[in-house]
Amino acid sequence: MDSKTLHIPETGFVLNIDKPYGWTSFQAVNYIKYRIKHLTGIKKFKIGHAGTLDPLATGVLVICVGKKTKTIPTIQDSPKVYKGTFLLGAESASYDLETPVKTIHAQPLISEARLKESTQNFLGPITQTAPVYSAKKVNGKRAYLSARKGEAVEIKPHHVEVSKFALSNHKNNTVDFEIGCSKGTYIRSIAHDFGAAVGSGALLAALRRTQVGEYAA
Repeated sequence: MDSKTLHIPETGFVLNIDKPYGWTSFQAVNYIKYRIKHLTGIKKFKIGHAGTLDPLATGVLVICVGKKTKTIPTIQDSPKVYKGTFLLGAESASYDLETPVKTIHAQPLISEARLKESTQNFLGPITQTAPVYSAKKVNGKRAYLSARKGEAVEIKPHHVEVSKFALSNHKNNTVDFEIGCSKGTYIRSIAHDFGAAVGSGALLAALRRTQVGEYAA
């Protein structure tokens, strides 16, 4: 098809993409921008994503193009759903596998009942602190930029809401989860705090976002 026959609708459009593992949300947006330029010949247009997804996560990344970029704040405010895996008995500075892992317990012996009981502490309105290895802005600078330089980073706690926290497939030192939550919730922080609650330590070993508002994987 001739690229000149393709165009961006006057109203713009929304793309629900499955972000690949290892890509930043910024890289995903740039790739889509490049493809649209190539297919349409249009050099300048508005484009942006409606909610960052960590490089080590996959799943729903909503990208808005043209006039649809005006809907980004509304989509960002929508509830999210995540699925993934906690690694029990281990911790890291980033709360996931991005930074070196420190083993706390080789094989934590935690009952199914205790794990599920501890999830109740994370339901409803909660206060959490974002990881220092995050895109959270501190004094106008992304926290991870300072953390990677070994600089001290002080992040203030913030309020979020968790509507669902279900566990499954508890095997040895891993447990799968599904979490429904509000905007601004850091699943890595939930992993870290959950590990503290059960007394074993924990980090986020895998993460997939399955839903952002009406957009689902």
